[in-house]
Amino acid sequence: MSVYREKSRSAWMEVAPEKYPTLAEDITADVVIIGSGIAGLSTAYELAKRGKGVVVIDRGPVARGMTARTSAHLTSSLDDFYHEFISLRGEETAKLHFESQAAAIDRIETIQREEKIACDFARLTAYMFLAGETEAKALHDEQAALDTVGLRGSKVVSRPDVSHHLSNRLCLVIPGQGRFHPLRYLDGLAEVCIALGVDIFADTIVTKIEDTTDGVSVETSGGPRVAAGAAVVATNTPINDRLTIHAKQAPYRTYVFAAAIPDDAVDDALYWDTEDPYHYVRLHPFDDETLLLVGGEDHKSGVDEGVSAETRFGRLERWARERFPELGDIRYRWSGQVMDTIDYAAFIGLNPGNRRVYVATGDSGQGITHGVAASLMLPDLIDSGTHRWADVFSPSRKPLAATTHLLSDTVDVAKNMAERFMPGEHSSVNGLGPGQGAVIRDGIHLVAVCRDEQGDIHRHSASCTHTGCVIHWNAFEQCWDCPCHGSQFAPDGTALNAPAIQPLSSADGDVKVSQTRRPEAAAVS
Repeated sequence: MSVYREKSRSAWMEVAPEKYPTLAEDITADVVIIGSGIAGLSTAYELAKRGKGVVVIDRGPVARGMTARTSAHLTSSLDDFYHEFISLRGEETAKLHFESQAAAIDRIETIQREEKIACDFARLTAYMFLAGETEAKALHDEQAALDTVGLRGSKVVSRPDVSHHLSNRLCLVIPGQGRFHPLRYLDGLAEVCIALGVDIFADTIVTKIEDTTDGVSVETSGGPRVAAGAAVVATNTPINDRLTIHAKQAPYRTYVFAAAIPDDAVDDALYWDTEDPYHYVRLHPFDDETLLLVGGEDHKSGVDEGVSAETRFGRLERWARERFPELGDIRYRWSGQVMDTIDYAAFIGLNPGNRRVYVATGDSGQGITHGVAASLMLPDLIDSGTHRWADVFSPSRKPLAATTHLLSDTVDVAKNMAERFMPGEHSSVNGLGPGQGAVIRDGIHLVAVCRDEQGDIHRHSASCTHTGCVIHWNAFEQCWDCPCHGSQFAPDGTALNAPAIQPLSSADGDVKVSQTRRPEAAAVS
């Protein structure tokens, strides 16, 4: 029997967020960072260690955005396979990419040890199991690619020595990976940042980032501004850019549940398979029990393909119980959003067209290591404009080999725009029960209508305030999703997730900047 506590709450969220002030007056800094997830706080730490004056701003509670919705696998292997990366971008670029991911895990290990942050960090072996129709050649190709990029010691085995029902499959064994508790780590890192002189502000909505002749100016909805020498936009997907970066990445939603399991039932390791969409699994020791985290069922955000979140969780649970028969009650269920780029690497560096505004985005399923890699790059880029990984992650890159990925996402955006000329999903609000929403046509307008869980009706324009794409209701997260670039909005229209800053306009076209604090269950940094 499943006894999860809320509709969408990650296992990490049992750690309550620390209280930080809202920005109440103008302030200056060497660097202002927008976003307090893994990329934002890690970058703040590295800059502060260099003696920089740093300000961090988040629209919600500190570190409770998408980083709070990760499964927190720490992998230097590549989510999209290094043999695919090599074919797309070449061996030398692949070697540098691996170097960045391995360095990120090393840096987390060093910081948690030196700063005495108790976050359950551990080095683990990872196992990639052959599944579905995948040919065995894929595992051998990946093992050869790992050896090429510098990840030594991997091997393909027919029956790995692990204690569960995946062990009868061909498997690629990858040493030197890891795991940790992301919120305990970030809360500890935030405390260290404060001790180093970093100013951290929560519940502060950034409305404008201006690249001026002598620095940057950051405006907030409450009025106060931040003047700085440079800005880092670490908001999962950028709030400062309308199309340049967003045209090269796409939002995908992924699902995770955590269930109790006996301590000795499964070896403490990382597991995933080669199915499409693939599954990813790991253990984590919590205060009074061990939980098995199981994730997968990825799909394009805002495009449910006629399959509900409940159906997706049902599939995940069946898959898991067949392979881990000791699995107990489900404690938590949640989903997160992943930004997939056109060529498997994040976008980290100077934002195209800017002189002092930098971005960190495009996690491609490896948001933790990409976020920490950003923190190792950005201080050098801000100080000198150079870093050995700069070309790998350049936000200005236009890889011709990735044109197919770009065209696919462009077609998806075009399909969404065509919805403006189609009938709505419902003819009226009458059929909507509590927690349900739909796009309804009202003359020439599409209206996003939802009935919240208290039964109150909310009516807004169905156009995302970022670029005008048609939003879709997410019944599981109780929010509106934009399938084009990943924005999310609360039932009352509040913008929850970048790139949107402005709330949804009311059905009659009124637009106001919301001061509403974002709900933790749908928060994004």
